[in-house]
Amino acid sequence: MIKLENIFFSYEDKEVLKNISFEVNKKEKVVLLGINGSGKSTLLKIINGLLFPRKGRYLYKNIEINKKSLRNKEFNKKFRKEVVFLFQNPDSMIFNPTVYDEIAFGLRQLENNKKVIDEKVKYWAEKLGIYKYLNEPPFNLSGGEKQKLCLASLLILEPEVLLLDEPTANLDPKSTGWLIDFLYELDLTTIITTHNLSLSLELGDRGIVLSETHQIIYDGNLENFIKDIEMLKQAGLVHIHRHKHGKVEHRHYHTHDF
Repeated sequence: MIKLENIFFSYEDKEVLKNISFEVNKKEKVVLLGINGSGKSTLLKIINGLLFPRKGRYLYKNIEINKKSLRNKEFNKKFRKEVVFLFQNPDSMIFNPTVYDEIAFGLRQLENNKKVIDEKVKYWAEKLGIYKYLNEPPFNLSGGEKQKLCLASLLILEPEVLLLDEPTANLDPKSTGWLIDFLYELDLTTIITTHNLSLSLELGDRGIVLSETHQIIYDGNLENFIKDIEMLKQAGLVHIHRHKHGKVEHRHYHTHDF
């Protein structure tokens, strides 16, 4: 479904992705791991067609995604419906006057039948537990509720690929638990970025790990990666930490979230 071939990307003179190649099959659940600044978010934006690589190719269902292909209005509409992106900060996605309008916005660009739109808005609002807020301004919602709202506004399009950038970063433990359970039930291709090792095992089975040098250093079973201290060190996901037990002090590799 998704194929990246030797992708390079730079912000002006700063290279943030180097020679990135991998494939993602339909219904696969992939976790992109790496420290902040490793290039995870940039990679998601390329997969969503928001950025284009400096070198290399990105193919979605065997069609190269670039400025030329997305200038085709019919293909652009199809691609935007099938591949959707949940940003890390939900406030950057919300701009409508009510929760109802926010959920309906994307579908209104594709569907003229008001009854169909109304039914789908209410279905997803109910499924994500925000039905009672439909007539309220979205900016009054809590962080977790905004995350649910943004998810509803994407899932109403019935996409095939869901891209999520650090989806638990701003959530409390209760909302995080809910989100993990909800994503587990979705029958979609998902690619999720995180630097949280303890959550990664709950988000997918396959891990693609970006190093501090913006290259893939691991692609495979997540559980095996997490057990490999040398790979964790190479990815920058562990650090030396000092501990005291009474008068005894020692140092060892440690991560705060696992």
